[in-house]
Amino acid sequence: MSETKTAWYFIVNPRAGSGTTMTEWLPAEKMLEQEHVPYVTALTDHKNHAVTLAHDAAAEGYRRIAAVGGDGSLHEVLNGICSYCAESGTAPEEFYLAVVPIGSGNDWIKSCKVPNELESVIKLIIGQSFGWMDIVRAVSKGGKISYVANGAGIGFDSHVCERVNMQKERGMRARMIYLKALRYTLFHLKPIRIVVREDGVAVFAGEAYSMAIGNGPWSGGGMRQVPLAANDDGQLDYMIVPKSNLLKLAKEVPRLFSGTANESSLIYSGRCRALRITPMDEVSSDIVEFDGEIEGQLPLELEITGAKIHVLKG
Repeated sequence: MSETKTAWYFIVNPRAGSGTTMTEWLPAEKMLEQEHVPYVTALTDHKNHAVTLAHDAAAEGYRRIAAVGGDGSLHEVLNGICSYCAESGTAPEEFYLAVVPIGSGNDWIKSCKVPNELESVIKLIIGQSFGWMDIVRAVSKGGKISYVANGAGIGFDSHVCERVNMQKERGMRARMIYLKALRYTLFHLKPIRIVVREDGVAVFAGEAYSMAIGNGPWSGGGMRQVPLAANDDGQLDYMIVPKSNLLKLAKEVPRLFSGTANESSLIYSGRCRALRITPMDEVSSDIVEFDGEIEGQLPLELEITGAKIHVLKG
């Protein structure tokens, strides 16, 4: 077993923030040096590289690991840590996870009340401002295991993410890509037929346009589809948008931003420790997004494992 290291291990995604990451990150390194905080910097050079870096860092004894980027970077780092814990039997409670938010998607920091300002975040890290976050484990089609920091989605949710990510891969970085993805998905929206079980009990069966599951309340760059979610309460919050009149649903859209979606009569909301979502036919085996990344297909099981990890909180 490797000796536990006290240094911070920063995993930097140089492609985040429209490629400005290094320009913003270098002043942070100077702050750490001025405060005599020991640290190591590792750069990613391809998708999912942060998973490997975080896993290997954990195996080498690092217990303080930070993602420098957006929600996608955080997702990869969390998965690297948790995969190491699952393999080695190490408790996630040993780890401290932070995010230095440089990226286009930063919903997780809102859930943890972390400022979207580099100098303030470094001060929180130096001041050891940490709380707890529940570990959420997901198993999708084919037994693929993922760990979720902020949330998951299917239907409208996942297809917007897919569209946004496609445009990012083409080099587009403006905020307009989110609006374009929303518009495109709305005009191509088709319901899927699913069965949803909450803690083993069927709570929904039928056609749905979308389903969002939250460990935290924020998603999509400012929406609160599950406004009551808290990432340390031992519960998963979810909302289902059943098929209904599209004009009526359109009138409910402002609720997603005002934090009142759970009050809508057209939306089904709930809270549990475990969810299972099963497609009722092959066509409904929809893609799944975790923390804004497309990583699986239905069927999907999510559960609060009971384990927790220290995370940066403002």
